[in-house]
Amino acid sequence: MRMSDTGDVWWKNAVVYCADVQTFSDSNGDGIGDLRGMTDRIEYLADLGVTCLWLMPFYPTARKDDGYDITDFFGVDPELGTLGDFVELVRTARAHGIRIIVDFVMNHTSDHHPWFRSARRSREDPYRDYYVWSRTRPRSSKKDVVFPDEEDSIWERDEKTGDYYLHHFYKHQPDLNVANPAVQEEISRTLGFWLALGVSGFRVDAVPFLFARDGVPGVEDAEAEAFNPDRYLGDVRSFVTRRLGDAVLLGEVNLPYPDQRRFFGGDDGDGLNMQFDFIGMQRFYLSLARGDARPLAEALRERPALDVTSQWATFVRNHDELTLDKLSTTERREVFAAFGPDPDMQLYGRGLRRRLPPMVSGDERRLRLAYSLVFSLPGTPVLFYGEEIGMGENLDVPGRLAVRTPMQWTPAPSGGFSSAPPQRLTRPMPGGVWGPEHVNVADQRKDPDSLWWFVRALARRYRQLPQSGWATVEVLDHAVPSVLAHVSRCEDWAMLAVHNLGEDGVIVPLTVPDVPEGARLVDVLGEGSDITLDGSGGVELDLGPYGYRWLLVARPDEDPVL
Repeated sequence: MRMSDTGDVWWKNAVVYCADVQTFSDSNGDGIGDLRGMTDRIEYLADLGVTCLWLMPFYPTARKDDGYDITDFFGVDPELGTLGDFVELVRTARAHGIRIIVDFVMNHTSDHHPWFRSARRSREDPYRDYYVWSRTRPRSSKKDVVFPDEEDSIWERDEKTGDYYLHHFYKHQPDLNVANPAVQEEISRTLGFWLALGVSGFRVDAVPFLFARDGVPGVEDAEAEAFNPDRYLGDVRSFVTRRLGDAVLLGEVNLPYPDQRRFFGGDDGDGLNMQFDFIGMQRFYLSLARGDARPLAEALRERPALDVTSQWATFVRNHDELTLDKLSTTERREVFAAFGPDPDMQLYGRGLRRRLPPMVSGDERRLRLAYSLVFSLPGTPVLFYGEEIGMGENLDVPGRLAVRTPMQWTPAPSGGFSSAPPQRLTRPMPGGVWGPEHVNVADQRKDPDSLWWFVRALARRYRQLPQSGWATVEVLDHAVPSVLAHVSRCEDWAMLAVHNLGEDGVIVPLTVPDVPEGARLVDVLGEGSDITLDGSGGVELDLGPYGYRWLLVARPDEDPVL
């Protein structure tokens, strides 16, 4: 594989960074982050090694769901800036080698959106079929809703006509009728608009809910029956790539692996380009809770093979609750007991509203282990803002917003996020040992032994090993339960990575398959010296508690440049 052949699939080797505009950097002192503030921090992201910035929603909103209740798909929330500010951000980022992708919510709108305000006026309104309605109340239960602590049905009665409208999320977020060609046209117009402004693609929100077939009682809808979700997703991909040849669609698809493969487009790979590996993430936390690598190893073995243009997005944390819904009830309780025993730390009975550092009581060995795993697994690493410095959550902030507190840049009372006093910030920061006086960018950039420098080193080493983004993964069998050993392969390139998820040091015997005679293992992270394999590819590795190593397989006559 020649790296010059891979430009149109840049996401295979990207380092993605997710940021919320309103909580990242405030340029005008009003206590709310904005696009100009984000632009001012582009050099910081470039220095960290970020190559793709994913922006959470910044559109006009009814302000009931942190921007995901959109009232205008073609604008910018006035509190965050203007379309001109957005274009300046895109151009500045591109000048620093950073592409921008934006959150795109195709599943629903706010009930304040002009489409829905019109649709609810009468059954004959031209926008009525932009949404899903029923004359009678369909059956529904809490298991059908996304937020069972706050909603008990996915159908809500509208007083004006007495009909019920569909909403998988909150009642103030009516679902769009994606089977309607007019809605599909609106989606295409929106995608085309943002591509024309310079974005490189979209993180597509809640993909499976776009195509849920919930059924309206007593109604035979030929349009809905004729709708083919797989074909439509392929149409969306075709549309964006016609507008921009190297555009990417990163999908939120929290489903079992076989279903995720379908959203990739199966063997043809003509669906989503990328999807988050939710299964691997959840098994990682189970492995970390047990000190046993086997749940994660099983997930990696279950990962389906993908089309060459498709890619897994690997992550430790995202902007929502840390969902554990694909674990069994018993397994989920294990993770809760280890990392969130207080009911206030849990959400919806399925996840945790915590960041990783407080979950592991600030144990930097486990933090470094986690990020070493994310960057060494085949796939594209995704960071959530503040992870690089070990930010904590603020449990006084309700729900999922506990992890979306302002970025901590300096030890100042408002963390360098804003010149406004702390009480005026868009959201209160954590206090105590997780407050900005103890956890901030400025202090860590001065300390070469800090977590910031470690994450930066991982990002840059990952970029220096581009084959990793194209590699397949092979999990090695061995006799030490706490250790995950995997080999990443791409043509004649291979790298062994070993991670000890246990609290005790171990010696792990391994056999690296399919290596040339006389091959040696070249240390990548500076954790030890090179190692020569025996004639059968065997080696014994000594790992400390929560230890890890990346080892490049080199031929006898090869001297890799790192």
